[in-house]
Amino acid sequence: MSYYKGKNKKTQYDFTIVLAGNANVGKSVIFNQLTGLNQIIGNWPGKTVEKAEGFLYFKGYKIKILDLPGIYSLSAFSIEEIIARDYIAIEKPDIIINVLDASALERNLYLTLQLFELNVPIVIALNQIDLASKKGIKINYEKLSEVLGVPVVPTIAITGSGIKELIDKVIQVFEGKIKLKPLKIAYCKEVEEAIQKLENKIKINIPELTIKYPARWLAIKLLEKDEDIEDKVKSFPNGEKILSLASMLNESLEEKYGKETPVLLAMERYGLANEVVKASAKFTPIPKISFEEKLDELTGHKILGYIFLSLIFGSTFIIVFGIGNYLVDILENFFGYLTPSLNRLASFIVKNIIVESILNGVFSGVIAGLTIVLPYILPFYFILSILEDSGYLPRAAFLLDSLMHKIGLHGKAAICLFLGYGCNVPACIGCRIMESERERFLGGFLTVLVPCAARSVVILGLVGKYLGFSAALSLYVINVILIFLLGRLGHKVLLGEAIGLIMEIPPYKTPSIKTILKKTWNKTKDFIYFAFPIIISGTILLEVMRTLNLLASFAVFMKPLIVDWLGLPLLTGIPLVLGVLRKELALILLSEELGTLNFNEVLTPIQMYTFSLVVMVYIPCLSTIATLWREFGFKKALLTSIIYVSLALFIGGLTYRILSFLSLMV
Repeated sequence: MSYYKGKNKKTQYDFTIVLAGNANVGKSVIFNQLTGLNQIIGNWPGKTVEKAEGFLYFKGYKIKILDLPGIYSLSAFSIEEIIARDYIAIEKPDIIINVLDASALERNLYLTLQLFELNVPIVIALNQIDLASKKGIKINYEKLSEVLGVPVVPTIAITGSGIKELIDKVIQVFEGKIKLKPLKIAYCKEVEEAIQKLENKIKINIPELTIKYPARWLAIKLLEKDEDIEDKVKSFPNGEKILSLASMLNESLEEKYGKETPVLLAMERYGLANEVVKASAKFTPIPKISFEEKLDELTGHKILGYIFLSLIFGSTFIIVFGIGNYLVDILENFFGYLTPSLNRLASFIVKNIIVESILNGVFSGVIAGLTIVLPYILPFYFILSILEDSGYLPRAAFLLDSLMHKIGLHGKAAICLFLGYGCNVPACIGCRIMESERERFLGGFLTVLVPCAARSVVILGLVGKYLGFSAALSLYVINVILIFLLGRLGHKVLLGEAIGLIMEIPPYKTPSIKTILKKTWNKTKDFIYFAFPIIISGTILLEVMRTLNLLASFAVFMKPLIVDWLGLPLLTGIPLVLGVLRKELALILLSEELGTLNFNEVLTPIQMYTFSLVVMVYIPCLSTIATLWREFGFKKALLTSIIYVSLALFIGGLTYRILSFLSLMV
């Protein structure tokens, strides 16, 4: 049977999932994993019990998810239990995910058996299997599924392990691809006879109530002396007759067994739960934890996990930046000797000044690509491949998920943003790990704003050197604030909804060096084929403009912007324009244009700060633009470039005026 009923026209979601389970079994963690920021927290109507609802977009479905209060039974012992059972019985959600604590399986199955009595479709999340394993409890979840007659998925909610498999099972049940045959609860002969008599009476006398609740379940609740159900039955004209029968049957059972009927029924259920556990679980001596399991525990720990994450990201930054700079120095020295020879060769071969400029542009483009991009790309791809193949990236994504949801992304995007501090190009490419086009673009859009190593050279070489560490640090703080604000804005503006982070957590494994090298080369080759032609085209254009003296004319043309708005010397316009080739060039050309390395002799502190701020914010370099084009298309690359150039100029001019007005840095 398929549970698919088509999209709810009023609420525009495809189906509803309810999370039900005991308190402290990880139910709310699973809810957060599934819904991310798409949550609505309120109270149940007329009650002071929190109600958490959210939405999940998965495999084309928009799924409403509701987290029921933590309960231990479906009796009327607490307001939470009445709310939970009324919602399940009356609202009839499409699928119920019953979250069980694997380390306390027998106790948790008590609620599961009661849910079965309500005749509702159930998928079981066998959570905290890691904790059960530590206690020496080994559960054969396939056998458990066979005994219970419903899908059972092992999960570790806090790390996200098993969440994807869980929601896959839910979809399969919803689509009717998995048939449910829930375990039938059979009590002892006398109890079954009492239930049967009451069930028949209920069906005949109060059929209206059986529309909401199964007649058998009502009969069981009357034998349990459930006051809430007794009140409901009493409200019907023939209700007293049924209550009288229930009272008589209760007296008979209690006389025979010497126990209150609620206790008798509970013992029967716990007896059945015990049998289910015996059939599916083994208790063994506490096993030794393998290295992979220890590593998994460490990297997923709520405190140590973040320390480990910082070490991994910090090491990645140092290695990529360190190796990149080392390779850049070697290549720059090499091409420093080679470039004049190439230029002389071009002058000797070609007499036309324009053609010579084009040749020089080709040489410059190739050299820039080799010296600027590849030194950072190669180590980045190498480390990224190791992180991918080892299984660490999914764990890092889950640790950062809640933080990243505040800017409309999820945990995976944090990896890209951090790597942007080394180089925006691989960081932007890294956004491929995001699931949807919307999130890939939003992630790429934000990574472009992260101050890469080249921009850090300008920040530290100008502001850090002449205005001090705190002034340089303030620029990084401004940058983080801008990323957050633009992330929030992008989240609101871009069509679509944020996707909850649902991903498989694979076990750790040792990466194959052969596979790592192959992946690194394939990714690098893909970038070279696309980005190099664009880089070379850009350098040709700049060389031709330089030859025709158009750059100087362009600087004069930009006087209202550079001098009047930003408050900078006219000559700073050329370094700002050429900085699009490579941001360090902005600082190098600034010294050439101003004729000195002592910038404090020719620039005021406000001008240094403004210049660095503009360089930090506007689009990083031609390689990044090419990457944006490659990843998101020409229009989005152009739009991103325009936004950041406009933002840089706006913030630069605003900062210049604020600092001047406040007479700071004078």
